[in-house]
Amino acid sequence: MTALALYNSFNHAGWLDGLSRDDRGQIDIVFGDIRDPGFVSELAVGHSHIAHLAALIAIPYSYTAPASYLETNVIGTLNVLEAARRAGSERVIHTSTSEVYGSAQYVPIDENHPIIGQSPYSASKIGADQVAHSFFASFGLPVVTLRPFNSYGPRQSQRAFIPSTIVQLLAGRSEIQLGSLAPTRDLTFVTDTARGFADVLESDRGAGQTFNMGSGFEVSMQEVFETLCSIAGRSPRVAVDARRVRPELSEVERLWSDSSRIFEVFSWAPTRVGLDGLRSGLEATYEWFARHPGTGYSSADYVV
Repeated sequence: MTALALYNSFNHAGWLDGLSRDDRGQIDIVFGDIRDPGFVSELAVGHSHIAHLAALIAIPYSYTAPASYLETNVIGTLNVLEAARRAGSERVIHTSTSEVYGSAQYVPIDENHPIIGQSPYSASKIGADQVAHSFFASFGLPVVTLRPFNSYGPRQSQRAFIPSTIVQLLAGRSEIQLGSLAPTRDLTFVTDTARGFADVLESDRGAGQTFNMGSGFEVSMQEVFETLCSIAGRSPRVAVDARRVRPELSEVERLWSDSSRIFEVFSWAPTRVGLDGLRSGLEATYEWFARHPGTGYSSADYVV
């Protein structure tokens, strides 16, 4: 098994560095960049199954550097698909995002919902999705597009709402800096998301199709914040940080997944559902952060 990590002079492979010695021995970690077509083409040789998760994902930074999102998310995806085509790969998983739908025009959102780029990030992922489908339609590449809805859990970047809130709660801050609390999301615990990728990668079904992967439960950021405060046993004030608020027309106000198609084809269903499932997932996430202080998270920082 080979894992690609973005090249850096520190030789850091992100959370892969935390693997046990036994697990680390089963993975060949290669450093490189999906924006380099020659490198990606060589890397794909001999790999029958490819899971493509490489992307720039932070929405706020896409306002600052939109070209880098197009280069990585669209051109990088093109490089992966072309490499897989040349290598004769038997299975390619392309990772999309629920952000491509924009604010819900109807709920729950199924795969036929219109797509609209409300941020440079979502526009780049729409482009990547279309390139992926074109390689199936044009070349018969057996690519499946997975569209996760707001994965969360241990190890998530502090750029996201839940880790940012938890880090500030654990620091004992009396005032929590947050963005808008009105939007709703379909939050999917990370182990459910990972299991979905494994289920689809190991199957030979669904080529050329797109599959939503969400919990099927809608919750507001206000409710998430209140639940986290309850778990922490604290009642801090909330201060809206303008840096964390998207431009009005760019905010995705509502996301709620219809994941019936992935269940029908792959029998995948989330294990943490509804309010109880959300709370148990948030408890597990909070406990992980509490057990791992000093791992690069800081309550004083706003991370994009």
